[in-house]
Amino acid sequence: MAEVHALRPQTQSGPVHEVLEKGVLRLTLDSPPANALSIALMERLRELLDKARDDKAVRVIVISAVGRIFSGGHDLKEITLHRTDPDRGRTFFEQTMRLCADLMQTIVNHPKPVIAEVAGLATAAGCQLVASCDLAIASTEATFCTPGVNIGLFCSTPMVALTRNVSRKQAMEMLLTGETIEATEAREFGLINRVVPPEYLNQVVNKYAEAIASKSPLTVKIGKEAFYKQAEMSLSDAYDHTARVMVENMMARDAEEGIGAFIGKRKPEWTGE
Repeated sequence: MAEVHALRPQTQSGPVHEVLEKGVLRLTLDSPPANALSIALMERLRELLDKARDDKAVRVIVISAVGRIFSGGHDLKEITLHRTDPDRGRTFFEQTMRLCADLMQTIVNHPKPVIAEVAGLATAAGCQLVASCDLAIASTEATFCTPGVNIGLFCSTPMVALTRNVSRKQAMEMLLTGETIEATEAREFGLINRVVPPEYLNQVVNKYAEAIASKSPLTVKIGKEAFYKQAEMSLSDAYDHTARVMVENMMARDAEEGIGAFIGKRKPEWTGE
């Protein structure tokens, strides 16, 4: 089995810190006080995600944050500064939206599962970030909102991720009112998976991450990719596509090994092939 228990701490300055342990890469937003999705933070987060794509030591990615705010969304001060540009900021606004869309799609299309660990407020594009992750586990103290309507800037891009996680009526409720919802309500909406006491949040996230990290990385990659592709298809097309995926998966060495280990009542030895 490939080694996934090594500790490789990596400390550096900047808006996002990374630490790899037991196959789990933890990316921590550290841009106080709001962990706003500035150009610098989004570029750094995308850079680290891209680097992890082909890193065999990384099995699962966790996105967490320092402080009481998971992310306050786009950096409104950064946006306001560019209103004095000759084009009143249009070029910068386009750059911001393109980068944000690319970041969210990087998470969804990433071959490794991505888990959001939410200890505090996730608002606007910060809520979008949570919704874009494959799993989201939150503290009882976490809250969520898409409040752009309150400041004359409808949360249109957060809407994309939101409507792919919760029902249309619930999404419109969040988008039209801009009101903050508690973690328990976010779970009822389908925005997050679990709500846990703050003192157990890190422990529960690590338990999920390490459980996933122990699976065949090839199988997890195949499954995640198929999940998002079939979700956008008709029922008939989805079955045709996933049937082909299952056949290819059955041909993989890891599937042969896993089935053999199950029949032989032994622990499988994954090769990622």
